[in-house]
Amino acid sequence: MKKLQLNNDIFIPAVGIGTFLLEPLDAYNSVKEALKMGYRLIDTANAYVNERAVGRGMKDSKVDRKDIFLSTKLWPSEYENKNAVEETLERLGTDYIDLLFIHQPTSNWRLGYKQLIKAYKEGKIRSIGISNFEGEYIKDLLNEFDVIPQIIQVECHPFYPQEELRKITDKYDIKIMSWYPLGGKGMTNELLNNEIILNIAKKHHKTPAQVVLKWHTQMNFIVIPGSKNVDHIKDNIDLFDFELDNDDLANIVKLNNGSRRYIRTDEALNNFKNWQPTYEKK
Repeated sequence: MKKLQLNNDIFIPAVGIGTFLLEPLDAYNSVKEALKMGYRLIDTANAYVNERAVGRGMKDSKVDRKDIFLSTKLWPSEYENKNAVEETLERLGTDYIDLLFIHQPTSNWRLGYKQLIKAYKEGKIRSIGISNFEGEYIKDLLNEFDVIPQIIQVECHPFYPQEELRKITDKYDIKIMSWYPLGGKGMTNELLNNEIILNIAKKHHKTPAQVVLKWHTQMNFIVIPGSKNVDHIKDNIDLFDFELDNDDLANIVKLNNGSRRYIRTDEALNNFKNWQPTYEKK
């Protein structure tokens, strides 16, 4: 498994499994099976309301906790909860988190980021992340705080490879973690059925999805495709027996058309701040 070195010298697997939109039972099964297949990066969030299931899946996989890189996110309604980190640890059934994000740049994001810094200094988290902090938000954070995050999680795929954001992240050695790595709902079929992707897949005897995920890893992005289908989970990590060559990469560059699935609005951010997840019961 390829690993990337973060700007605090922690190493993270390049490929993991995401649990967005997975119900607790599906999240449990996906995490447990993925770890048995060799995955070592798991991504979840307060807002996915499946953290307890993810923790159970990790435990029941029998993989040592120290060998798992666990990523989760504080939801905006938790930014002002002084117990948010401890409560997240309790739901996951662990005494530390490898990567903790603030999930959205709502108006109270600074309070959330201060929680991450405190938890990092106390050793409760091993690295700091920001999610959806593009444009003005990452600029403000870097101007206001001396503690630089290790990872930013954003929508990223060949249609929208985050060229502007990378001018900042490359400067500070902040790694990009791609969500909707295959384009997301409404775009996945368009991307995976694109003639360029299909031709590259045929050339390497791989699926179109594997070609796109491989592109992410060769761009040094961290990729976290989610699935409850065991066959898809297996295919999504079968990326390390081939390489995209320079011609492949040059052709994929042509797919950059500025299309994206998620457009942030002030109204949405306000709604995020006021929404409280209903967590799983013990």
